[in-house]
Amino acid sequence: MTRNREIPDRWPTSKPSKPGRLNGRQRKRSDSTAKRPASNLPSQQLYPMVEQHLEPQQAVPGVPSPLPPQLRQPSRRRFKFNLQVGVALIVLGFGSVGFIAVALLLKLPAVPNCPATFWPTASASMRLYCAEIAANKQTAENLLEAIALVEALPKDHPLRPEIDRNIEEWSRDILKIGEEKFQAGQLNEAIEIARRIPTHVAAYKLVETEIGRWQSIWAKAEALYQKAENQLKESNWNLAFREAVKLTYVDNKFWATVKYDKLVDLIQIGREASAKLDKAYQLSKTGRVDDILAAIKQAETIPRESFAYKEAQDLIAESGNKLVKIAQDRLERRNWQGVLEIANKLPASVKLPEVKADLIDLANAISSAESGTATDLEAAIASAQKVTPDRPLYEKGQQLISRWQRETEDVTRLERARTFANSGLTSDLRAAIAEAEEIPSGNPRYQEARKEITRWTSQAETIEDRPYIDRAVQIANLGGIAALQEAVQEASRVAPGRTLYREAQDKIRQWTDTIQRTQDQPYLDQARSLASAGNIPAAITAAQQIQSGRALYREAQGDVNRWQTEARGQQRLQEAYQTANPGTPEALSAAIRVARQVPTASSSRDNARLVVNRWSYQLLSMANDRSSYNMTEAIAIARLIPSGTEAYSSAQQQIQAWQNILNPPPSPSFELPSSPDGQFQ
Repeated sequence: MTRNREIPDRWPTSKPSKPGRLNGRQRKRSDSTAKRPASNLPSQQLYPMVEQHLEPQQAVPGVPSPLPPQLRQPSRRRFKFNLQVGVALIVLGFGSVGFIAVALLLKLPAVPNCPATFWPTASASMRLYCAEIAANKQTAENLLEAIALVEALPKDHPLRPEIDRNIEEWSRDILKIGEEKFQAGQLNEAIEIARRIPTHVAAYKLVETEIGRWQSIWAKAEALYQKAENQLKESNWNLAFREAVKLTYVDNKFWATVKYDKLVDLIQIGREASAKLDKAYQLSKTGRVDDILAAIKQAETIPRESFAYKEAQDLIAESGNKLVKIAQDRLERRNWQGVLEIANKLPASVKLPEVKADLIDLANAISSAESGTATDLEAAIASAQKVTPDRPLYEKGQQLISRWQRETEDVTRLERARTFANSGLTSDLRAAIAEAEEIPSGNPRYQEARKEITRWTSQAETIEDRPYIDRAVQIANLGGIAALQEAVQEASRVAPGRTLYREAQDKIRQWTDTIQRTQDQPYLDQARSLASAGNIPAAITAAQQIQSGRALYREAQGDVNRWQTEARGQQRLQEAYQTANPGTPEALSAAIRVARQVPTASSSRDNARLVVNRWSYQLLSMANDRSSYNMTEAIAIARLIPSGTEAYSSAQQQIQAWQNILNPPPSPSFELPSSPDGQFQ
């Protein structure tokens, strides 16, 4: 998960709405709308129409006077009375209706009871009046009810102009309510309210426009919110905040305040949760039980509303599985204390209650089996059988049960074998070994059985072979080569691979060494005596009678090598003398080379060094003598003197001097100064 830990130090506050303005679309309500007369008809014409449907002495709650002001005071607007219309109405009316109208004019009418009105027979003025009452409540339902009341009137009704004007006004009021719903975050309710406006009214053309505006603003806000959420999921706190700030410029209070504030809270929560989750991840990777538990505890603090919540839950589940894996490894090693340590600390958040219960049951079973007795193994099997087939660790429990069942058989065999071995008799030890060998290699107690077999075998072999060694020691103590040889034969009866074989071989080597030294020491003493007398070849021959592999062989070979080196030194020195006998420069040079081959370890080495230096000086003397008449030959003789000799340095100086005489360096050349006219001065 990408972690961007940068986040602004301060969050800007949400953009306030301008006072007295609802997103630029709020309008003042006209005073004339709030207090509009029920009709434009003259009061003389309105009264008869209203009074036809008024019930005496009925009052409408909230209306203080028997008649509303519109009926008690003449309207400022008057229709021009059409005489022909009036005559027609009178002609069409019945006499009884005229009588009732006159009677009604002679008394104060009661306030109309709109809820109790039978609308199919209600007059236009009655409908208009009740519609005004409903519309004044300024709710969507009441405004729609008001429109429905007057919409039922014919299109050619004399009050239609007043009705249409009211419907237009009420439709706009409904759109205002829709705007309020939209600003409050209730888009669907706003659209539903707006679309209930009748389609034929003039204001309806604004409905789809407003709905389109609302949907456009809403879609833009949702897109910004989604971008911010996407950045939150990637832990890009700065980018998420940048998208959140854009909401404050959206023309909707709900998105600019409520949703913006929610995003800011989510960013803050996410940043804190991210830091906690990073720490939890680091802890979970160590593999230590305490660290994994600490990682779970850290992840549990991530709140549900955080975008890191799911990741935290995944980490908790993963960490729980790690703990279970460690616990299962400890089950394999039968470390029941370690299993209980983990099981008792498994938190509820890992959602592994059944695994926890199984771990506890199996750990207790292993604890019971630890002593290894048949009774305790049976108790361990009973405890492990609590883990039923529907449980998560059923297979592990069955493995342990199978192991303990085999182990129970092994324990019985080992107990019987130990009973045999307790007597210490060879026959009983062999019987114990045979019983223990019946335990197969795949069984739990196989290794224990092998240890017992090894121990009992050692005891049996020691009992069987100890008499041979003891008898051999007694014979060797008699002394003499014959007794020692007999002792070796007796100790050799202990066969390889048996318990006392090493001890017997140590004794045999000790006695054999004594025998060989006794036999070979005279040869070595004789050789050394001959060498002291100067008879090196005879000494070497005497020492070489001691064969390889015998006790004194290494010591004799050391003497032989030393004597052979001495012999070679003497031989080379004699060869050097013989080579130098002619006395020529070439003979002396060859003699020096032979003398230098005398080994460093030889006693002749010092004599060889002396004669080499003497012969080098003889060569230098010969070169000096020859230089009086032939310097070239003198140089050749001097060059026969090798480096490392005493005369070498002097010879090199003489060679250089003679070469200078033979090849003198050129004289330096110079020019005489001349006069300006080119003549020598």
